[in-house]
Amino acid sequence: MCGIVGYVGKRNATPFLIEGLEALEYRGYDSAGIYVAGKGVLKRAGKVSVLKSCTPSDFIGAAGIAHTRWATHGAPTENNAHPHTDATGNIWLVHNGIIENYRAIRASLEAEGVVFRSETDTEALAQLVGKKYRELPILEAAVAAALSEIRGAYGIAVMSTREADKIVVARLGSPLLIGMGDREYYVASDATPLLPHTRRVIYLDDGEMAVLTSHGHSITSLTQAPIEKGIETLEWNIESVKKKGHDHFMLKEILEIPEVIENAIRGRLDLENSHVHLGGLADAEERLRKTKRIIITGCGSAYYASLIGELLIEEIVGIPVETEIASELRYRRCTVDPEGAILIAVSQSGETADTLEAVREAKRHGIFTLGVVNVVGSSIARETDTGVYNHAGPEIGVASTKAFVSQLVVLALIALYLKQCHGTAETNILQELTRLPDYARSILGEREQIEEIAAKYAGMQNALFIGRKFQYPIAYEGALKLKEVSYVHAEAYGAGEMKHGPLALIDPEFPTIALMPRDSVYEKTLSNIEEIRSRGGKIIAITTGSTPQGMNEVISVPETHEALLPILTTIPLQLLAYYIARSRALPIDMPRNLAKSVTVE
Repeated sequence: MCGIVGYVGKRNATPFLIEGLEALEYRGYDSAGIYVAGKGVLKRAGKVSVLKSCTPSDFIGAAGIAHTRWATHGAPTENNAHPHTDATGNIWLVHNGIIENYRAIRASLEAEGVVFRSETDTEALAQLVGKKYRELPILEAAVAAALSEIRGAYGIAVMSTREADKIVVARLGSPLLIGMGDREYYVASDATPLLPHTRRVIYLDDGEMAVLTSHGHSITSLTQAPIEKGIETLEWNIESVKKKGHDHFMLKEILEIPEVIENAIRGRLDLENSHVHLGGLADAEERLRKTKRIIITGCGSAYYASLIGELLIEEIVGIPVETEIASELRYRRCTVDPEGAILIAVSQSGETADTLEAVREAKRHGIFTLGVVNVVGSSIARETDTGVYNHAGPEIGVASTKAFVSQLVVLALIALYLKQCHGTAETNILQELTRLPDYARSILGEREQIEEIAAKYAGMQNALFIGRKFQYPIAYEGALKLKEVSYVHAEAYGAGEMKHGPLALIDPEFPTIALMPRDSVYEKTLSNIEEIRSRGGKIIAITTGSTPQGMNEVISVPETHEALLPILTTIPLQLLAYYIARSRALPIDMPRNLAKSVTVE
């Protein structure tokens, strides 16, 4: 949530700062602002395009910082936009995260006569840095002193009018990367803005601070003890973050699903020997062999992927699994015996605050942790004991599509690997995994039919999603997608629960999207659908094989192993949500009130 960019070097900073904000806008788009050394600050409510349109051509300087905001404390107004300054106007600061003790800091400073201009928690930090800067006239010393009094999460970039060729950055719980150029440095909340300029980066860890000038960089702890950090190379390239002619990133990313599945399984399947290779887990094989209990955790779409992971592992391996929402798990009393227990943390960004804290809580109790993340070098990737990367490439659309599918594929691979650790293999599932990319292509090849169905239902105000067994979590994910991008009120239920209350909602204006492939519970689901049809409800069926009778609309997907069907049935749900949102002329890639990477609690 929120995006930070910064630049110091030999060129004009402004073009990079504006382009960087545009690249990060999926992280927040309520307001935006820019500070450039020697020129001052510009801030505007609204999207980055509003800020860009009013930035004069002579707004030029060799160092600057900028921010695009997802509002937490305070409305999305110009006053609340970053960068924020101190009482003297010497300090300029941008911030991702939440300062938990900002009220106490603000009250203390107001008692000293400091006048606040905004409603934000961030201004309290800017004013505190300003106070320390009057006592310690070296910027990094003032920043370190201020941060020692802060409780909460932050990724910050700070500049001073008195030290114009310097940016100080620091992080605790909110990601920051430093891009390495030729006598120039870039700062960003994630890799996306850096890709056109450099692929050489340093990831800051929690409790670290960096000082950047055109002459060099240094990294220290908050006590200013020197830290040596290695330079890493980004896997992604600039082409992966372009729309490539599509109207929206969401559609582009759905269309990339076949390739994403191929990337997730590439080099990991040995069909000849019925073997799964997961290099990240090789050193943990003995630990995995002794596993007696698994907890899977995530938030949003990652949580629904985790529910599929639970079913996969229990079905394939026979190990008991429980799935928990990370925002609740982190506050639960731990009753788990760490001997033989594993926590699997699922997160696209690898920076999801609640999931990261759940990992840390598990580690405090001695539980072995495994990460399923898409972003190499992310916090969860670094802090878990072992893990598996998705290799889905960057996902820009706020609503997760290809990354969600990649999570399902990786969780299937982990289930197969666990089975293998226990001495047996699932040959049929291995074979079917290799066929999934072509199955996905066949579904995408029929997307015009889904677009036509979406046009019929674009005016609906409510929708119900139902499924059973492996399709039950996908019903929840389908409802979430529709809510996220089309703003249609959508609910999801296990189909067997209809008679326990939800049937009261059914009428001809309340359509049901029924996930009913011909799996082990097909006949049961069909009976539940009859309960809906007899009460006048319209049915959009997603199925395999021959068309079931009495459905208003039918979308077919190829037949495959029951455990892998969720990977296929989720694709038409994503397309349906996309086309309904497009029919309603909504901002699909930037839905209201949402942001991509949730790095605050």
